[in-house]
Amino acid sequence: MPIPAVRFRVDFGRAGAVGPGKISLLEHIGTAGSLSQAARELGMSYRRAWLLLESLNSSFRQRVVLSAKGGRGGGGARLTPFGQRLIRAYRDFDAELQARAARSFGSIAEVVRRSASGSAARGGARLRRRRGAPVVRLSER
Repeated sequence: MPIPAVRFRVDFGRAGAVGPGKISLLEHIGTAGSLSQAARELGMSYRRAWLLLESLNSSFRQRVVLSAKGGRGGGGARLTPFGQRLIRAYRDFDAELQARAARSFGSIAEVVRRSASGSAARGGARLRRRRGAPVVRLSER
């Protein structure tokens, strides 16, 4: 039986947004100590990772990551206390939301069709949404 799961993004108006991709990047930077290593681990280009990180750092008055240029002596990246707080807030809310989804949609998940060509097999159909509208998508874990 599929377990209902919610993927979400928190929008801070025009300032920016934080979702599972950016949070995952921050977590990988925290463990790897390097933006390039985090990008490799996530299978994304360094440029994409840098743009996501730049977006995060420019969205808040406090930086989420401090970095030093690479080279002979090596560079690196480390989470700031604010970056750690952002990850913790997102993951705490995510845990609450997943538990709520399981309670609210558990009985519905029991009747999800299991077919290779159906939308349930792909994690649900994506709906068009207005720019800035909250993103909530049920998917299988």
